[in-house]
Order: sequence, then C-alpha cells, then structure tokens
Amino acid sequence: MVKLFEKVVFRGVELNNRIVVSPMGMYSAENGYVTPFHLVHYGKFAMGGAGLVFVEQTSVTRKGRITNGDPGLWEDGQIEGMRQIVHVIKAHGSKAAIQINHGGRKSSQQRAFRGNGPLTDRDIEMGEERWTPTGPSDVSFSDGFQAPIPLSKEGLVGVRDAFVATARRAVLAGFDIVELHMAHGYLLQSFLSPLANFRTDEYGGSLENRMRFPLEVTKAVRAAIPSAMPLFVRISATDWIDGGWEIEDSVIFSRKLKELGVDLVDCSTGGNLRAGSTNANLTRGPGYQVPFAERVRREAGIATGAVGMIRTPDFAEKILQDERADLIFMARQMLFNPFWALHAAEYFGLTANFENWPEQYGWWLTKWGGALRANGESLHGADKYPEAAE
Repeated sequence: MVKLFEKVVFRGVELNNRIVVSPMGMYSAENGYVTPFHLVHYGKFAMGGAGLVFVEQTSVTRKGRITNGDPGLWEDGQIEGMRQIVHVIKAHGSKAAIQINHGGRKSSQQRAFRGNGPLTDRDIEMGEERWTPTGPSDVSFSDGFQAPIPLSKEGLVGVRDAFVATARRAVLAGFDIVELHMAHGYLLQSFLSPLANFRTDEYGGSLENRMRFPLEVTKAVRAAIPSAMPLFVRISATDWIDGGWEIEDSVIFSRKLKELGVDLVDCSTGGNLRAGSTNANLTRGPGYQVPFAERVRREAGIATGAVGMIRTPDFAEKILQDERADLIFMARQMLFNPFWALHAAEYFGLTANFENWPEQYGWWLTKWGGALRANGESLHGADKYPEAAE
C-alpha cells in the first residue's frame, strides 16, 4: 500500500489522496476579486491529481489585505468568483479548501513580486492603495514598515466577526475545508508571538493571554460552519528567533485547538522577521519543517500537515509511513510541476496506462507512452525522480 495515495477522511470530507496544494499568495486579485488567472491557476492543480487544493490566503476585511493584490471574501459580491474556482477544482476530482486571513501589522505592503517591502511612492503612482494596518501592539513589522494601530477590544470583536462572516461566505461558495491562517507574522500569529504582542491586558503577556484571541476566533468560526466541515489551522511552529514563539508553545496551542474542534494543524514556521520570505534566517533543506509536524502530531494528539521542500514521491511517502504527518503540503514544487501527483502515481506503478489523467490527456499519453516503451525509453526521461533525501 502506498500511503501517499491512501484515502483519508476529515469529518464529512474524504480526500482521494494525501497530497495537498498549499495556499500560495499570487497577489493578482483586482480590488479583492479573483480573476481568470485564478481559475486557470487552481484548476490545473486539480487536473494534476492533488487530493486537496487550497485557495491562497483570502482577506476577511479590506484593510486586512497584505497587499493590494490579495483576494477577499469580506463582501457577498466576492462569493461568485470563488464559487467558480470551487467548481473547476471539484470538476477534476479534487476537494477545495480556502485559507482565510488578516494581515495585521504586515498589511499594506508591496506585492511580493514587486519587492515584498513597504509601499513606495512609485507603487502609489502605479495605482496601489496605502492604508494604516492594525495589530496587537503599535510595533511595526520592521524598519520602514508602518506602525500598526493597536486593536481595541471592540476592534477585536470586529475582526472575530469578520472571520466568521468570511467563513460563512466560504461555505456558500462551496468550499469543503476552511483553514485559519495563524502563521507567518500575520494578525492571529502576531497575537501569539511575544515578538509582536506587547499588550498589558488579557490579550497579552502570558502564553494563556497571547493565545486568547486566536482561540476566540477559532471557537467562533467552528461554531459558524457546518459540523461536517473540517477546520484546519496553519501555524508557525517556531519563530526561529530567540525570545519568540517556540515549538513547546505550539504543542500547548495545538492541544487547545483540538479541544475547540480543529481537525488538523498545518505546521509551517517563521514570518516574524524582515527577510523577504517566511523563514529566510536559516538554511533550508528537504523536509526541514517536518520535525515540527511530527512533534505536534505526537504530543498534541492531532493530525498534522508537513511542509517544506518535500519534492520527491519517495520522501513524501516516507514521511507518511514513518507517521510524522498525515498530509503532505506542497507549494513551489507544485508551481514547478502542477501534475506532480499524477507523476507520483506513475512513479509508484499505481497506474498502468494513464487512466487517472484527464481523459483528454490520457488518450494521447497512452500512445506516446507506448511509443517510448517500444524504443526502450523511460517515461520520466531526464526528469526521473532522484532517491528521497534523508
């Protein structure tokens, strides 16, 4: 049995395999609305055989956008575009998930491919909008970034309700799974981390207090969506910075999430530093974040997703066989090869004649594969997968 292609059930949702396309910001929405780009972008991953396809972090308020190019579900008019994406994903046999988010003190910045820093006068001349972000405290993300306005208690209620309203719109759009973004220095994670949260009320200080608002949002969203709908949470398992959030905190937090009805913790890391990526202050290698998913899974007793340079079918399979995680989340590898899942099935010998590929493709590929085999050539050719990195 190849576990990577074993079906798995979360509440009322069955995934055909354990391969997940991670949420990846494309910064290509128009005024919070998705575009034809998004239909093609997400549709190809489903066509490529992934069991679950995530729509990128989607803003719960207009001022909660990270950039001007972020999609949103803060108003009803945005539902239809998302519904079309869901239809395309499901039409090709995948399940559809959405990650909902508030950018917090990292809001109002450049689109990643334009610099990933504070908005400049040049950006404004190009039509970008600048606004003042909000956060747990008045401490900016880094030099040059705006200092956020600390959220009042009334403001916290408003943000919580915005998450609830967005989750309900996600249900109306037809998504199978909702994920709360509590990673990478955005609003909910910035409440968790002592690097960003300097409050002196009941939402700051101790670990219990810093967890309070993210847990309030979790409880409210869980109550607002159907009981058969899974709720995932993405965390930064560590800040990678002395004095910041640590894996021990993540274990405690994940236990609380489980008590509130969260079904899986998606374990990423980093984000509370100014470095152009979520965790650029360390040397990254194959599976460098897998140990965090393994520890949360073991010590918190909750299903986890593993992320971080998992590129080969053998390595992905080994993670699952060793019970280090329950799902494999893949991002840039999927951008490089949207058909990774189908290629992996071929690699493991689970298909003999491209029968799992889209019918329109399979017919052609069967003939092509036969011709290659007749000439003694490999289907993978020069792109044959290397052995899994240990």
